[in-house]
Amino acid sequence: MVFIMKEEIELKEEIIPLKSRIWVSGADAAVALMQTFILTLISYYFISLRGLDAILAGIAWLIFGLWNMVNDPLFGYITDRTKSKLGRRIPYIRYGAPLIALSYILCWIYWPGSQTDQLAMFIQLLVFLFFYDLLYTAVASALYVMPYEMAISNKARGSIFFWKVIFSVFAMVAPLLLLDMIKPETKADLPFFQIFQIILGILAGLIVFLSTFFYKEKQFPKEEEKVPFLKSLKNTFKNNSFIVFEVISFTIIFVQGGILTGVPFYTSELEMPMMLLYAFLGIGIIVGIILFIIKGQVMGVKKAMQIMLLIFSAGCFIILFFGRILAITMIGFIGLGIGLTGALYLIPLMNGDVIDKDEDMTGQRREGMYAGINSFVTKYAYSIAESVFLFIIVVFGFDKDLDPGQQSFRVETGIIIGWMLLPAIFLLLCFFVMKIYPLTGSEWEKTKDKLAQIHKQKEIETLKKLGYKYVE
Repeated sequence: MVFIMKEEIELKEEIIPLKSRIWVSGADAAVALMQTFILTLISYYFISLRGLDAILAGIAWLIFGLWNMVNDPLFGYITDRTKSKLGRRIPYIRYGAPLIALSYILCWIYWPGSQTDQLAMFIQLLVFLFFYDLLYTAVASALYVMPYEMAISNKARGSIFFWKVIFSVFAMVAPLLLLDMIKPETKADLPFFQIFQIILGILAGLIVFLSTFFYKEKQFPKEEEKVPFLKSLKNTFKNNSFIVFEVISFTIIFVQGGILTGVPFYTSELEMPMMLLYAFLGIGIIVGIILFIIKGQVMGVKKAMQIMLLIFSAGCFIILFFGRILAITMIGFIGLGIGLTGALYLIPLMNGDVIDKDEDMTGQRREGMYAGINSFVTKYAYSIAESVFLFIIVVFGFDKDLDPGQQSFRVETGIIIGWMLLPAIFLLLCFFVMKIYPLTGSEWEKTKDKLAQIHKQKEIETLKKLGYKYVE
């Protein structure tokens, strides 16, 4: 390969190959698909099908959340310092793929002696959450930051996120669409359900592994001097835009986790037509794609995020107040679809800007540290969302020994409240929080242009150190 050194750097539009965009997005979606099944069904599986007490399940989620206080930020820091021929992130994706597939499969298998014993089921759920999450962190966090390793401009990143949204929507919706077909109603139905999960785990692991041969990381980030852990952590929280981002990110993940957890309980107990509701969710997804992906560049991240939060909140409030009326609930699901799609696309763009701001402040690219801290916050949001929903339905009298659809009117009300009250309020509050988000306007665009120039120069210098010359 021949490179020609130029005297002046002429910036050209950053373009990521289509196959790279598709494979990295497909791998991300494969991991997200497993995660969606976990978040949607694991509590329902252990409580309604296995008979685990809902309070014990909620406690397991809260205890597990503490693990993320060490696991996620530390892992992000480690990946930032990783050096290999493959890059900083790809080794964790490639070699973690078969392990996360195995851990996912083991989630749905009976452990010896755990069929009826409450303590044994509690320990299985807790141990599973720790084991699976360790591998999920390794693979998912590396995939999460790959677009920032592959591109710097919002337009180039957006071309990756477009495919990530398409695949992520599938990963989010597919489990819901399949729920009626695979969800066991009795223990006799479990073998089919378990075989399905085994096949899914194998296919997802294979996709993630193969994907690593179709994209690559830029050279300059992994050659830079690394900042000590505590200093890196301190610098992260000096970035005011990161604080705003974490408030938004926590809320979005809390809402997503709560919605996924509540769906099987809501549709089973209130006997709502799941497929019809998902059809209106799909309408909202289409509107969200048009509004945020196609038109979002014109609005900018800040304005688009505020619009998304307002619509998302409105959808939750509609279901909260009218969740027993199917026609009005369908309108609420349109709002949910718009909000979920907007969040999938806008959160990564916002995160990319926050990381760029950090580089402008510190001179370092620290995607791993940011991903680690963000993952800690968001995954604890999942834990809280699961726990809060389960605690609320217990307060309203949920009886784990009743068949689906047999809970009282009071419990049905508790399911709706536990499902939608806090998401509706939190999303509305975040709409106002976004008003203080600073990364917008012409000055920020100038900063982005300056960073693009710096990145180009670093790439040239690194190639030269490695014995190459540079060509556009």
